[in-house]
Amino acid sequence: MSISGFTIVRNATVLDFPIEASIRSVLPAVDEFVVNVGVSEDDTLERVRAIGDPRIRIIESTWDRSIGPAMLARETDRAREACNTSWGIYIQADEVLEDGGAAMIAEAIARHDTDESIEGLLVDYIHFYGGFDSTATNRTWYRRETRALRLGAAHQVHSYRDAQGFRVGPEDRRIRCAQSGATMNHYGWARPAWALAAKRREDLEIYPWRKAQDAARPLLPWIPGIRRFRGAHPAVLADWIAERAQGERLVAPFRWEGHHVSLALSGIVEQLTGWRPFEYRNYVMV
Repeated sequence: MSISGFTIVRNATVLDFPIEASIRSVLPAVDEFVVNVGVSEDDTLERVRAIGDPRIRIIESTWDRSIGPAMLARETDRAREACNTSWGIYIQADEVLEDGGAAMIAEAIARHDTDESIEGLLVDYIHFYGGFDSTATNRTWYRRETRALRLGAAHQVHSYRDAQGFRVGPEDRRIRCAQSGATMNHYGWARPAWALAAKRREDLEIYPWRKAQDAARPLLPWIPGIRRFRGAHPAVLADWIAERAQGERLVAPFRWEGHHVSLALSGIVEQLTGWRPFEYRNYVMV
């Protein structure tokens, strides 16, 4: 049994991705780490090289944004296909495994390695929203996603749509997964206002059907299910967070809108029963 880490990244400084912490949070579990670095307008390539771990292998590539969000899946698959091991751990550039998470995933891979019915492993998610002390929990924010998977052409596992998760084969069958017990922290919507504005501008190139005025919106919208976070952030992220201690408001004041009703109701059902109505899943839990 052998394990690769893999990720894709472009414009990490322009978009304020904690790419070093993302990679370092996975390194304890892997034999190699493949990083697909897209041609950037900043020092992304130099930052990845500066991590200085001999297990890191960099692929330099030009990303075709004309194909929209499928670009992200294509580039994720480019990194995945470059891995030389039997299992892979995938992480996005705005994600960081919680302390001990890499070891938990490695242990879960070892447990399930001989069970061919298990094609991947899930991690639980904490989505930070508008800062490092608040999280988004309504049903539009996925609770779990596949972040460890079997590699090799025979398994036919591939990145799906905008690279949130993975599917299997040309029919895009949902991947069969077990739980790893690890937790992933997602910081994509917790960055400073300037980085969120840069993200919106970048997103408009990938998702042209989104409203152009969103790129200029000064604050994130209020949404149902924002909760206080009282836990600890990963140790590898301590400096990044300390440099971004936020006094600025990032979330707009409370404003109830019609589409919030179903989100609030499903949140109540989930709190009472543990079941999340209308939950989107790329996977089947085995």
